[in-house]
Amino acid sequence: MALLGFLIVFPLVVAAVLLAVRGDGARNVIVGASAVIIGVASVVLVATNLGTSGVYFEFSSVVLDYVCTGVSVVLVGIVLSFAVRYKNLLAGALALVQLVGALVLEFAFAHEVEVPLGLYFDSLSLLMAFIIGVIGSGICVYALGYMRDFQAHEPEGAKDRRPLFFALMFVFLSAMFVIVFSNNMMWMFTGWEVTTVCSFLLIGYTKTDEAIANAFRQIIMNLAGGIGFLVALYVCAIQLETLSFIEFIMLGVADSALVALAVVALAFAGITKAAQMPFQTWLLGAMVAPTPTSALLHSSTMVKAGVFLLVKLAPIMLMSPVPSMMVMLVGGITFLLCSFMAISQSNAKRVLAYSTIANLGLITACAGVGTPEAVWAAEFLILFHAIAKSLLFLCVGTAEHHIGSRDIEDMDLLFDRMPRLARFMMLGIMCMFIAPFGMLVAKWATLVSFVDMDQVALVIILAFGSAATFMFWAKWLGKLAGIAGEPENVEVTVHKSEWASLLLMAALLVVACVTLPLISAYLVEPYVVSVYGILGQDIATDNLWIASICVAIVVIVLFAGMGDSKARKVDVYLAGVSRGSEERAFQNALSGTTVATARNWYMDDVFGEKRIAPVGVVFNSIIMAAAFVIAAVAPMVL
Repeated sequence: MALLGFLIVFPLVVAAVLLAVRGDGARNVIVGASAVIIGVASVVLVATNLGTSGVYFEFSSVVLDYVCTGVSVVLVGIVLSFAVRYKNLLAGALALVQLVGALVLEFAFAHEVEVPLGLYFDSLSLLMAFIIGVIGSGICVYALGYMRDFQAHEPEGAKDRRPLFFALMFVFLSAMFVIVFSNNMMWMFTGWEVTTVCSFLLIGYTKTDEAIANAFRQIIMNLAGGIGFLVALYVCAIQLETLSFIEFIMLGVADSALVALAVVALAFAGITKAAQMPFQTWLLGAMVAPTPTSALLHSSTMVKAGVFLLVKLAPIMLMSPVPSMMVMLVGGITFLLCSFMAISQSNAKRVLAYSTIANLGLITACAGVGTPEAVWAAEFLILFHAIAKSLLFLCVGTAEHHIGSRDIEDMDLLFDRMPRLARFMMLGIMCMFIAPFGMLVAKWATLVSFVDMDQVALVIILAFGSAATFMFWAKWLGKLAGIAGEPENVEVTVHKSEWASLLLMAALLVVACVTLPLISAYLVEPYVVSVYGILGQDIATDNLWIASICVAIVVIVLFAGMGDSKARKVDVYLAGVSRGSEERAFQNALSGTTVATARNWYMDDVFGEKRIAPVGVVFNSIIMAAAFVIAAVAPMVL
């Protein structure tokens, strides 16, 4: 338990210190050392508890309950101050509703409900702890160099707010550990709302009109999800007389009708946090934030809190048709439509955003199916998506600072201009959609789980969504792979902290793919067995090892040529009379000069956001509203 407490408290101490530190040198040392400590502590926790079916600690504290209530008051005060300052009535109203709801719950209903086993971890918590502690800490290190460049591009005389930025990053890490280690649902709710407010403040970091508008969009949608979480807590405290998460899940498996409303409300909270349609716009808008924010909060960790909650609820989903149908349909529709919309995007961060929402939709659909096979697939989707997307977001951030654009069409010759970075970016892209990398293995397992449950609609959705996925990733990969000429290498000025984080993410990605069978045996399967009593792996272990070997070969080929090369350079062949190899100019059929260019097809008229997004918003809104009504009315009818 001491290690759990350390992982929760230590980042808060670091955040308090960073608020007072103004110098780059001291900040570099504190962030770097703290990231290493958190990362090592997370690895030690995971390594010393491999194969665990769950460990619960007798820990309860009335003082801590009051502290959580006080934190809720402070968080609402922060939101209200911004709501008043920027005259956003809806955000202020939702914050007040949540505050009143939390106070009434605490002092009128929850105060007498005891949760003796306040903290816990199981194999799913350990997987999340690894993602938070290692990937999250690595992103904090990356932010050192990135935010130095970011500040250098700010207008002269602009206030340096990096102390607040880094403090919020570490507060966020602490809150995520609270979410994955808390068996007390009131404590979990506090961590849930801390991540919401941290995201709000970081999205609005630049204080531009666009950033402020997008920050308020995020806080409004996630406050709505927070109110959904509160509804579930009311049901647990009043009707079930428990606020223990494990007891709630056990009650749900035994009598799914008893907890249907609470599960629907919790699933709604998870859906908003995971930016599923109709809430996808908050994550898309969050892309205005600095790249470390996108990587940490909106790709690898914060949105994973939403799917973590959904996966924890999966055993109840298997027994309860109403929340199961809601979660399956919302996740499936989101995966399909956001994969389509990604085709029409040329902004790299927006492609990553849509891909993130789509993959979260696939994880959500797995949670809705609720079978052991689906949970096995969901855990691997969480792991590989967290690592690959962190790597890709960091690559895009570094590329933007050195080529002056985040547009995919401006990444011509990136393989020459930024050879190491381009390889890292290609590795991340390949992991997302190419066999034998882990993401495709997890998708195959997802397909098997859908087929086994006769979910024909989900099988069709997965097939068409995966085809769209192949299209938008292949376009980007093809753009990176183009090699011609000898353009200037612009990556020589990339900060060492950025290279360290990029190398960490790339190494983690390769290791995770190569050791996939071991991760399955010692981390994923123990959770599945502890919940269902049977194994969830539907793919033969021998086949997993064959995929691992193939990954190692692909990685060797990709990085073998990195560094100085003595290969002979030849002019670009343009299949005609060349009028300038460097410019790719050639003589055309009318004896004129034409410049050869390679541009992707985005088909905005077919897959544009304005055509597709309203469909998902309407359908998913109706589905969730119907689920709430049925879950609330059904017990009365019975």
